[in-house]
Amino acid sequence: MTRSMEHWLRVPHTAFCPGCGHGILLGALVRAVDELAIERKNLLFVSGIGCAAWIPSPNIEVDTLHTVHGRAVAYATGAKLANPKLTVIVVSGDGDLSSIGGNHLIHGARRNIDMTVICANNQIYGMTGGQTASTTPVGACTATDPEGSQYRPFDLCALVNAAGAAYAARWPVSAPRRLIASLKTAIQTEGFSFVEAISPCPTQFGRRNRLDDVTALYDQMQSLCITRQEAETLSKQQRLERFVIGEFNDD
Repeated sequence: MTRSMEHWLRVPHTAFCPGCGHGILLGALVRAVDELAIERKNLLFVSGIGCAAWIPSPNIEVDTLHTVHGRAVAYATGAKLANPKLTVIVVSGDGDLSSIGGNHLIHGARRNIDMTVICANNQIYGMTGGQTASTTPVGACTATDPEGSQYRPFDLCALVNAAGAAYAARWPVSAPRRLIASLKTAIQTEGFSFVEAISPCPTQFGRRNRLDDVTALYDQMQSLCITRQEAETLSKQQRLERFVIGEFNDD
């Protein structure tokens, strides 16, 4: 374990399933705040309900507001208004932030509240039973769509950008250095910042889509990640089937 991990982590082991990408995101986040030398007294994590909501609490040795399902951005807004000196970081999953909490997400971006929102996107409701989420790909099987989801998923970076976010980026957890750099940029950006971390879920998404082998699941994620330049050569339908990675604020 590195010095930064020892300095920030409260527990020696996480409760994440074997192969879950959330542990990699936890490591990237800890390294980002450590490299920025943020004082603990000025840092607040906020999370909702779900597997990703456990990334800051109980794992990180700092104040965490663990809230109700879908309301993390609303609670974070209240905390920032009450104490503007706080560095407020929301960490939660795609189900919590963009399905149940979608309204709070877009209005947080619209108001350009000074906070960083990190979405661990595993394309499914992980902790609560494997239901279809707003990020589930067309054709992917879930507990509520065993024959495959019929509806196209949200492009979360495009969504928050359209609403007025100051910064938006997307990276797979398998690119930790780029993810750490992006997290640092987001935290340092004034206004509403959003980082989407593509994080594989072998237990729910992988098992239901016959990708429960962790290596196969990560290989599939890697094959679906393309740059913005590569995306420009594809049709709209082809882009919907892939993860376009990078930073998405041209200004």
